[in-house]
Amino acid sequence: MTPDLPLQLLGGISAREFLRDYWQRKPLLIRQALPGFESPISPDELAGLSLEETVESRLVIEHGAQPWELRRGPFAEDAFQHLPERDWTLLVQAVDQFVPEVAELLQHFRFLPSWRIDDVMISFAAPGGGVGPHYDNYDVFLLQGHGRRRWKIGQMCDNDSPLLPHGDLRILAGFEQTDEWVLEPGDMLYLPPRLAHFGIAEDDCMTYSVGFRAPSAAEVLTHFTDFLAQFLPDEERYGDAGSPPPEDPHQIQRDALDRLKALLAEHMGDERLLLTWFGQFMTEPRYPELVSGSEVEEEEFLTALDQGAVLIRNPSARLAWSEVDENLVLFASGQSRLLSGHLRELLKLICAAEALHLDNLGPWLADDEGRKLLWELVKQGSLEFADE
Repeated sequence: MTPDLPLQLLGGISAREFLRDYWQRKPLLIRQALPGFESPISPDELAGLSLEETVESRLVIEHGAQPWELRRGPFAEDAFQHLPERDWTLLVQAVDQFVPEVAELLQHFRFLPSWRIDDVMISFAAPGGGVGPHYDNYDVFLLQGHGRRRWKIGQMCDNDSPLLPHGDLRILAGFEQTDEWVLEPGDMLYLPPRLAHFGIAEDDCMTYSVGFRAPSAAEVLTHFTDFLAQFLPDEERYGDAGSPPPEDPHQIQRDALDRLKALLAEHMGDERLLLTWFGQFMTEPRYPELVSGSEVEEEEFLTALDQGAVLIRNPSARLAWSEVDENLVLFASGQSRLLSGHLRELLKLICAAEALHLDNLGPWLADDEGRKLLWELVKQGSLEFADE
């Protein structure tokens, strides 16, 4: 999908216009972004997912044991039999990793970097259900999948915005409403980061939330410096050779800060290491335990493809690629590999294709580096045979 194609999805404007005028700036209501949309998963199936150990799920009950009671899954089979008739919400994370038909929805959002997409969360709410007025620190598209939900939007927020006293949920203490809409199946609402919003179910309803990864400055500094430290010898330290005697030995002078800044800049400015860390960080799976490889021999791997086997991306894997000087680098589920520049089209194929097989891999299986890469991705777990 090219940047100018999703006109229907964005209400008649191009992706270029959306990114220029709305993305991370202001909300956009799109009536019938996906006309005739029918949820590929039923409320009962969503509840069934919340019983699984590997699935992250939550229940929010507005009038529970305490106001806005939060319960965490996995839930027992009878957990939903004792809920009130209204004012509660079930939220299930990363449904796209467990239901292929939900994952297919992400194809509509390829006008945005795929490595920025986090997951598709689906919520089911009884009438009146919601999670309270709140804000997120990331962009989100809210697609109505079933029933109707009333969305209210309010003020822009930040870390100083007052919150209700609650141990688990970040519910705003004050909500300054500016707009209100009722969304029906196929309608979608885009919300930029930090915009206060409050969704309330008009009837039994399901909402699809397509969220985006946005690491905080604190995460970037903490994780990158930890990554960088792996490559620095202990002998490399702060030094002040050639400095004059201090006027006051108790004062930290400006020249000391200059030397410290130079030490940091020397390493923090290494673009290759920064790219390596960033690609690995942004492709880390939400559930790493679900990306497990297959101990297959290379000959067995090639024989399977020759006999018609099909490779697909592990639903929990994340893939991206970039350029490094004359070479390329592939990021696969938190790992990276430096590769020759001639593999550019293969990397594009690996990241974008729904399936890999003899017909589209043929020339690359004859390339030593390309063949080894495919085999290693299977052993690592980012690619798997379709019948697995």
